[in-house]
Amino acid sequence: MQQAASPSPTDSSELLDTIVTWFRRFVAMPDPDDLNILALWTVHTHLAVELYTSPRLMIDSLAPGSGKTTLLEHLKHLCYAPIQAAGLASAAVLTRVLQHDTRTILLDEVDRTLRPDGPLTNDLLAILNTGYRVGGVRAVSFPTANNGWEVQEMPTFAPVAMAGNAPRLPDDTVQRSIRVLLMPDLYGTVEDSDWEEIENEAKALREAIAEWTDRVRSEVKGMKVEMPEGCVGRFKEKWRPLKRVAVVAGGGWPDIADRLIQQSLHQDAAEREAGLKEERPGVVLLRDLYAVWPTDTIFVPTRELVQLVIDRNPEYWGAGSPFGKQLTDTRFGRMIVQACKATSSRPGSYRGFARSQFEFVWHQYGISRPEPDELGKAG
Repeated sequence: MQQAASPSPTDSSELLDTIVTWFRRFVAMPDPDDLNILALWTVHTHLAVELYTSPRLMIDSLAPGSGKTTLLEHLKHLCYAPIQAAGLASAAVLTRVLQHDTRTILLDEVDRTLRPDGPLTNDLLAILNTGYRVGGVRAVSFPTANNGWEVQEMPTFAPVAMAGNAPRLPDDTVQRSIRVLLMPDLYGTVEDSDWEEIENEAKALREAIAEWTDRVRSEVKGMKVEMPEGCVGRFKEKWRPLKRVAVVAGGGWPDIADRLIQQSLHQDAAEREAGLKEERPGVVLLRDLYAVWPTDTIFVPTRELVQLVIDRNPEYWGAGSPFGKQLTDTRFGRMIVQACKATSSRPGSYRGFARSQFEFVWHQYGISRPEPDELGKAG
């Protein structure tokens, strides 16, 4: 039987390498980089409080029998204070679990338990979303002895791994998640997870993780790390914890983390361009406005802007749009007020908008390219 080496606490990068080797033995993944994500995420659970934010690990597959439950079993043996929460029946029970200590929550079959029409879905998702940052709380109702109800603020912060077959999760949850993809092992390329045989190996590896993370705990807290260009906002919040782990581990891991982040950014951009991610109408309008604004033109009449965005994106703004009719000047104005609090003015014959009214919001949404000195800032 193949044995996993137990690295010493001083072998920082080798520890992560060993975790990658461990997962490679037991789960089949089409993208080898997903093994790197698993290693970084596993270690981060032992440092979650110091790292401040905790990305949700979305364990996805196209079909049953791909090893999702098996992977959760391995995470149970390697992560900090794990709890398999498939049997947690309510938001109150989940918050009770987190009342006294940070736990690593492992959720299976979320395509069923977190389905959009589920009776407990909204409450559970609220806990998962608020709990990805230190200090997250949720008001939860508990029954009292006299058959009444008492509302308490309960802590929700916890690392969470969720497994499911192509689950339909809301945007807020997806934006907080890092996805890995499993596939069936039809040809026996990975080992069987016989826990009677591998339990002691897993225990030794977990102890090595715990020992190393205890040594670097004060180092990672508040650590400034360089993030790749474009990794800002929610992306920064979910990737920075893993980048901090990579930097402390050293070796080739900082470069690996940067590659993972860049791939995630590129995939997100490609999905948006292909229409696979739904954006708010106001954001779509801001993007289209930026694309059509005439070069070197300071002021453009409203009617001209409306026609330009219709011509650019007729399926969204034309007569066949999801709104049911073509974009009008009035609706355009209302949407601009909602998107950036800009209102039209009449410096001449026609009411319209100045480019300066949009430059800041274009920049803040990442629509316009930031200045070179604003890229790659430490975070």
